[in-house]
Amino acid sequence: MLITSMYYSLTVSRVLGIKGLLSLRFVAKPCAIALNIQANGPQIAQPNAILEKVFTAITKHPDEKRLEGLSKQLDWDVRSIQRWFRQRCNQEKPSTLRKFCESMWRFSFSLYVFTYGVRFLKKTPWLWNTRHCWYNYPYQPLTTDLHYYYILELSFYWSLMFSQFTDIKRKDFGIMFLHHLVAIFLISFSYVNNMARVGTLVLCLHDSADVLLEAAKMANYAKFQKICDLLFVMFAMVFITTRLGIFPLWVLNTTLFESWEIVGPYPSWWVFNLLLLLIQGLNCFWSYLIVKIACKAISKGKVSKDDRSDIESSSDEEDSEPPGKSPHTATTTNGTSGTNGYLLTGSCSVDD
Repeated sequence: MLITSMYYSLTVSRVLGIKGLLSLRFVAKPCAIALNIQANGPQIAQPNAILEKVFTAITKHPDEKRLEGLSKQLDWDVRSIQRWFRQRCNQEKPSTLRKFCESMWRFSFSLYVFTYGVRFLKKTPWLWNTRHCWYNYPYQPLTTDLHYYYILELSFYWSLMFSQFTDIKRKDFGIMFLHHLVAIFLISFSYVNNMARVGTLVLCLHDSADVLLEAAKMANYAKFQKICDLLFVMFAMVFITTRLGIFPLWVLNTTLFESWEIVGPYPSWWVFNLLLLLIQGLNCFWSYLIVKIACKAISKGKVSKDDRSDIESSSDEEDSEPPGKSPHTATTTNGTSGTNGYLLTGSCSVDD
């Protein structure tokens, strides 16, 4: 059963990837162009064999001592070398158009799978009384709708894990990778052990905030700042309410206590609850990041940069200066500034 399910999920994940590419090309891209989102990427760094060698073989963020050595070797000022490394890093990043298209694809899928989950669950008894998740366990029928829901979610998380290596690499890459592994293992484990009823509650609950997150990112890329701020506030409220409130009080309550009372503890019970507690730990971490962004937004009047983002930028004035000696440039100038407008990404779902 596990091998068959994994085969189906990997096959569907490839289908989702193909559909995503078609959606990016024929749907999302025309929408982005209609919203005046340009395909222009960051400024291209001036070709330089010495700096390129340092960038690819040694470090992307040279320290002060190395900067001074490169400055003497190239007869460039330190500020120009710093600018070159920033531009070289940024030119590997996707354009705003590509990021908008990817967010639109994830928004479309998240909206579909969440809507499907709600429509499916409202007809089930365990949505209204979680004790039904454990009655007659493990001899519970696996319906076609439930099977489809699980395969679809598992396929999506496979695609997320694969695409993580081609997307922007952020500071929490390791945590997101761990999250995707836990999500895939948790979905597969609950499916094999016929814990699918409570699994559907976990999936739908974690999907609830993803639609708002991707919508907020699209508004951000389209420079609709007020809509972006409103959607982010809604996302933060839904995320924190579902992940820190409903999930522990509703889902963990039934997996830890109601299942113990009705079925009793058994080996897979311990593994399942350990994974759910690990997911809850990640939820707490992301909630901390969301609150941190919200506090910055209150102080600055708008949603500020994503604390996970590793993108650096400089002002237009800085980037327009040609490399070379400048009498007004100090050798210790850092010359970097955070990029505003990057929302927290990456869902979070057995999750996100």
